[in-house]
Amino acid sequence: MRRAALPGRAMRLLADADAFRSLGLDRREALWAVRRLPDDEALPLFAAAQARELGEEPAMPLPIMPLPQQIVADYQTVRLSLKGHPMGMLRPLFRRDRVLSCAELDGRPDGSWAATAGVVLVRQRPGNGKAIFITLEDETGIANILLWARLFERFRREVMSGRLLQIEGRVQKSPEGVVHLMAQRVVDRTSDLSSLSETHRAEITITRADEFKHPQHPRHRHPRNVRILPKSRDFH
Repeated sequence: MRRAALPGRAMRLLADADAFRSLGLDRREALWAVRRLPDDEALPLFAAAQARELGEEPAMPLPIMPLPQQIVADYQTVRLSLKGHPMGMLRPLFRRDRVLSCAELDGRPDGSWAATAGVVLVRQRPGNGKAIFITLEDETGIANILLWARLFERFRREVMSGRLLQIEGRVQKSPEGVVHLMAQRVVDRTSDLSSLSETHRAEITITRADEFKHPQHPRHRHPRNVRILPKSRDFH
C-alpha cells in the first residue's frame, strides 16, 4: 500500500476481489487486515480498542469463508470465478430432481425426453419471431435451448426474468452432432442461488403493524438476482 500509494478504498476493493490470496490471505482475512491499516479510517470497533482505559484483547481467528460464498463473492466482484461454478455447488440438488448436466445432455439420443438446467448466458429472438434461443451454462459446458413462440407466451415470465432456468423437452440432434433441447416446460429456479450465499437465515417475527409500516427485511428483490450473478446478454 505504501509503495504504490494506494488509498484505503483501493485496498478494500482488491481484498474484496480476493487479490491477496497470493499473499496467503483468505478474502475475509484480507478484508479484516485492510481495515486495520493505519492510513485507513478506523472502524468504531478499532477506535474503541485503542482507548487507554481498555486492555489489549487477544487476536481471534476468523472463520474460513466457505467455497460457495467464495464463488458468489467472485461473481459479485469480477463476474467470474476460477474456484468453481454456481451450478457445481448446486449439482446435488439437481441430481435429486434428475436434471442432467449440459455435458450429459449432449450424450442423450435424438428424440429422447430430458431436463437440464443452467445459468442464462444469452436470450435471442431472431427477426422472424418464430422461436426463442436460450444458452445455458453449468460447470460442464453449455446447452442450446429452442423455445417455439407459441410456448413463449406461456412461459414469458420465467424466460425473461429467470437467472437460473430448468428446461424440459425433447432432444434434437443434427447429423453433425449439434444438440438442441426443444423446450416444452420452463422452470425458474433462480431462488436456488440464494442457498449459496445465505446458508443461515434468521427467523424474524413480524407483527401486523410492522409488516407494512416498519418492515424488518426487504419485501422484494430484483427478479434476475444480479446480486449474485451478472446480467445475461439479451438480443431481441
